Amino acid sequence: MQHRNLGSQGLRVSALGLGTMGMSMAYGASNDDEGIATIRRAHELGIDFFDTAELYGAGTGSNEILLGEAVKDFRDEVVLATKFGFDMTASPLSPGFNSRPENIRKVAENSLRYLQSDHIDLFYQHISDPAVPVEEVAGVVGELITEGKVKYFGLSNVGPQYIRRAHAVTPVSVLQYEYSLFEREVEEKILPVLRELGIGLVPYSPLGRGFLTGQVKPASEYPADDMRSWDERWQGENYTYNLHAADQLKKLADTKGITTAQLALAWLLAQGEDIAPIPGTRSTKRLEENAGATDVQLSAADLARLTEILPRGSAGSRYPAAMLSSFTTD
Repeated sequence: MQHRNLGSQGLRVSALGLGTMGMSMAYGASNDDEGIATIRRAHELGIDFFDTAELYGAGTGSNEILLGEAVKDFRDEVVLATKFGFDMTASPLSPGFNSRPENIRKVAENSLRYLQSDHIDLFYQHISDPAVPVEEVAGVVGELITEGKVKYFGLSNVGPQYIRRAHAVTPVSVLQYEYSLFEREVEEKILPVLRELGIGLVPYSPLGRGFLTGQVKPASEYPADDMRSWDERWQGENYTYNLHAADQLKKLADTKGITTAQLALAWLLAQGEDIAPIPGTRSTKRLEENAGATDVQLSAADLARLTEILPRGSAGSRYPAAMLSSFTTD
């Protein structure tokens, strides 16, 4: 497994990480034993970068507990990332924001306990809080770093000016943002700032929430507790457009003897050595397939063809308008 440096503060991770959200929420019923087996298989394959969050356990810590249990025998060999920033006392379906200093510290202590660790490798602000200046947030995380409870500071779903303001207080190692063949919003204004400041990018949903795996069906065929049941990219004409694009990707992948998922991940890895995607899965078979993407080499002609197939990304918004309006874009 290849490794990459993220940011300028010393964070080094496997080129491909593993997102664990789907082991607890958003993609229908899950099984903890299956999730733990997948995490441990990832470690065997050389993947050492694992992503969780307070939100993924709806405030109960369940996803962090699962991850902590899975890696407890090799904790010092892996990088654990978790996140704060939501008000988990609000509705689980519509949590508010809470990046007040006292809550950041509370979440950190809970995460340390759930992960069975004396430190958090990478601590992200999951979403910006309009009531708390980012300078204050960065200052608290900086204190946690000084205290040895956190190693690196990350941000998620925020824009260029927010990143600059945070970085001026406590150096930011990583921004987490949705990025894939299906979603390229980050390219125009955010990625140049990251590279100017020496900040790495961790793309989440690098397989378009599963659309780029080739295993898709219309929104109506997913259960209500699966986010694809309401994702715009699975609706009506959007679904038809995206399915056609995925078919074209499969044809190109077939010519190279790889899967569509491997093609999509290889494309993302080719966008820069400062990028480390975290595809989520709870299947060891799918995990092994994803890991194979790190061995795929794409030519300039391949990359050009991919841009022809998806010149602007997918059809349909990545989140409902109400949810997107809560993200800081400046």
